[in-house]
Amino acid sequence: MLRKATYKLRVTRREALCVHDEPDHTLMLVEMEGEPIDYTPGVAGEFLSRRSVNFHDRTKGSGSMQGYAMTHFQYGSVYSRFEGQRDGKSKTTKGTWKTYRGTGKLATIKGEGGFTVTTGPTPNEFILDMEGEYEL
Repeated sequence: MLRKATYKLRVTRREALCVHDEPDHTLMLVEMEGEPIDYTPGVAGEFLSRRSVNFHDRTKGSGSMQGYAMTHFQYGSVYSRFEGQRDGKSKTTKGTWKTYRGTGKLATIKGEGGFTVTTGPTPNEFILDMEGEYEL
């Protein structure tokens, strides 16, 4: 089944360390919470919460990222792993995601797809557009 959703993400915690091997090279651990902007409820019911923990390795705003997302719905949860690449010029991150566990009505979920993250209208806010295929 094909699914698409858009979420507003908010940074709730960010820790950054300078690497000092070249100018503007940082490692960051970022925690975010999200809420749907465009989302149609599926078999697991209404959206409850979304939290992600991400690791970024950036030089001058560009670089790789990876992390985990936990999305909870009325009748189940889905856990996903994702990885992507951020372009410092456009301030856009593109990547892929894949589920690794589900609970409740999503206990047998298998899915994967792609995502794009762009900057939001206020500081520490981002827009996540995701799509992909899943099966139960």
